Amino acid sequence: MTLIMGVLNVTPDSFSDGGRWASLDAAVAHAAELDAQGADLIDVGGESTRPGAPRVPVDEELGRVLPVIRELTARGIRTSIDTMNAATARAVIEAGASWINDVSGGQADPAMFDTAAELECGFMLSHWRGHSANMNALAVYADAAADVRDELKTQLDRALDAGVHGSRLVVDPGLGFAKNHEHNWRILARLDVLEELGFPVLIGASRKRFVGALLPDDAPIENRDLPTALISALAARAGVWGVRVHDVASTRLALDVVDQWKAFER
Repeated sequence: MTLIMGVLNVTPDSFSDGGRWASLDAAVAHAAELDAQGADLIDVGGESTRPGAPRVPVDEELGRVLPVIRELTARGIRTSIDTMNAATARAVIEAGASWINDVSGGQADPAMFDTAAELECGFMLSHWRGHSANMNALAVYADAAADVRDELKTQLDRALDAGVHGSRLVVDPGLGFAKNHEHNWRILARLDVLEELGFPVLIGASRKRFVGALLPDDAPIENRDLPTALISALAARAGVWGVRVHDVASTRLALDVVDQWKAFER
């Protein structure tokens, strides 16, 4: 069964919902809503990774995410921390989060793999080539699916060498990060290439620009939720471990359809 990660951005400048959940009360209420709608995990992020976004100091990031993680943990809601900073990851895991979701795949902070190994938590390792400010210039591939697989393999080896247990690793192709529309679709169409790595796969297509390109230019960003749910269903059909989404309700329904479909194939 494919897991659903509900996105909770506690930032003022997220591309999809900047500022809506920036207060503690709003963030916790939204997380509770996502949990009730069927999210298996709430992914809390305090630093925007939209193209061109500036970096956030660790103390500011912690000020945004730590109170939220503590409150959600007290409520029994499972969480992950979307961060590229080892210090943030450590504080949040010690506060009760279960997973580190590092969109840099351990490259932004050289202490990240050692920290994950010491904490013995789950680690979501994404494909990444550079920070948001310059990542679009790095979107050059001979074969997007194969190149992403090979570059993920390098980071997986580093994680394992640092002591991160293989059973705690999940790989993410990093859709939208140093990739254009064609690259993203090529990767989705060839999920079997990622599966060659031998690790569970997470897909995060939710509301991204390549999804928005299917819609009129002036369409509200929430209109990207339907095609996102379809992508999530197709990814689940292909056997991915999890999908990371903003709209949990439509994704839950889409994955229920996939589960029923599979059940009657037996």
